[in-house]
Amino acid sequence: MTAPTAPAPPLRCLVTGATGYLGGRLVPELLAAGHSVRCLVRDPGRLRDHAWRSRVEAARGDVTRPDTLAGAFAGIDVAYYLVHSLGTGRDFEETDRAAARAFGEAAARAGVRRIVYLGGLLPGGVPPHELSPHLRSRAEVGRVLRSCGVPTAELRAAVIIGSGSASFEMLRYLTERLPVMVTPSWVGTRIQPIAVRDVLRYLTGAALLPPEVHRAFDLGGPEVLTYREMMQRYAAVAGLPHRVILPVPVLTPRLSSHWVGLVTPVPNRLARPLVESLRHEVVCGEHDIARYVPDPPGGLTGFDRAVELALHRIRDADVTTRWSSASVPGAPSDPLPTDPDWAGGSLYQDVRERRVGAPPAALWRVVEGIGGENGWYSFPLGWTLRGLLDRLAGGVGLRRGRRDPARLRIGDSLDFWRVEEIERGRLLRLRAEMRLPGLAWLELSVAPDGNGGSRYRQRALFHPHGLAGHAYWWSVAPFHAAVFGGMARRIAERAEAGPREAAPRGATIT
Repeated sequence: MTAPTAPAPPLRCLVTGATGYLGGRLVPELLAAGHSVRCLVRDPGRLRDHAWRSRVEAARGDVTRPDTLAGAFAGIDVAYYLVHSLGTGRDFEETDRAAARAFGEAAARAGVRRIVYLGGLLPGGVPPHELSPHLRSRAEVGRVLRSCGVPTAELRAAVIIGSGSASFEMLRYLTERLPVMVTPSWVGTRIQPIAVRDVLRYLTGAALLPPEVHRAFDLGGPEVLTYREMMQRYAAVAGLPHRVILPVPVLTPRLSSHWVGLVTPVPNRLARPLVESLRHEVVCGEHDIARYVPDPPGGLTGFDRAVELALHRIRDADVTTRWSSASVPGAPSDPLPTDPDWAGGSLYQDVRERRVGAPPAALWRVVEGIGGENGWYSFPLGWTLRGLLDRLAGGVGLRRGRRDPARLRIGDSLDFWRVEEIERGRLLRLRAEMRLPGLAWLELSVAPDGNGGSRYRQRALFHPHGLAGHAYWWSVAPFHAAVFGGMARRIAERAEAGPREAAPRGATIT
């Protein structure tokens, strides 16, 4: 009978890129595995919004400045290299090369036992000079790290499916915004995408690789798809109609990167290297990593399931202030507060702020009394018509009113809204339940101004669903000044008038 294997001792891990997409998700995975974590960051203040900040050590340093690195490696067992200079300028390849060399040399001097690096999956049989600058640089960084004298695991992945990943957001925007599209020929390129949760599984497991393992590993999910198939599959998962995709050969990578930049909010400096990387097929040549980090019992995450996880931000209202998923708590594909502004899909906002000459408690009473018999404090005819249209479309309209005339609680229906979040005295967030080509929220917040008065902030948010959602937002935008501007003004006036005014004038909705 084989003796049970003793659990691996906890390791001391150094993570670069902790303020980025993958690093910010890797840190809690390492902590959950029992390891201790030190984050190498240029500005430790950028870690403050992470829930795990109090559980890690922060070391100030910059991989492009070798003189700042020495102290960060003291006592470290495993060093993660998750940074690159993509989109920072024409000399990014040299910047990447020098930074990797400085990192590897500092790790070797400190006696680090392993380096783990996440690079890009390389197309088979393509000479280096034919690779895109982005992929060529990622491969060069791997070679530099492996030559530094520290056992190195270079994990190579293609498109990572997770909200906030630049390559995934490019796929998302292209699919959602264009029901009919003339596309470059690279939509026929075969790709082996992988879910971010599986990438994190391999990154975490790589910390425990035997010391003799010193090589690159290909990472990929269970399916090989063309970019066209990925767009169609995304549309199906997101509930969008089948997309009409017409590839043409005349769009070069340079031209198509401008096209991507025009259609999506992914910055052009990121879009271009991503597009150039799609010229060649990127499919795994081996799956040797499974010998050391076994696949999960149910197998690797399929493309459709990975998209579902990545869309939790939309479905669970994470577009506002919450960053957890109701269906999969703590799913590593969930977005973080430090994700790029363009991550997670388009989000339209109408923001109104006012200084109110009334104490916060008085302002809050007006905010919590919104809806039902009190109405919506602006343009009553407009609200009434919107309710009628919703009923004609099979929605709930304004007939539900509210449970209590003065107090709200989470889950209450409020006309055609539902109370999604309430922090009494500070925040009320409503989620729309009327028929819409997208998701909508109304957020009302109260704060003291330091002089006995209050600050009122109001946000109307809309996450469009397909082209119809974008058209809807722009069709109603001309009425926002009357609806939302009037609401903010009348709420302030009502709070300043105090309890003597029974109801906001002209606000009752019948």
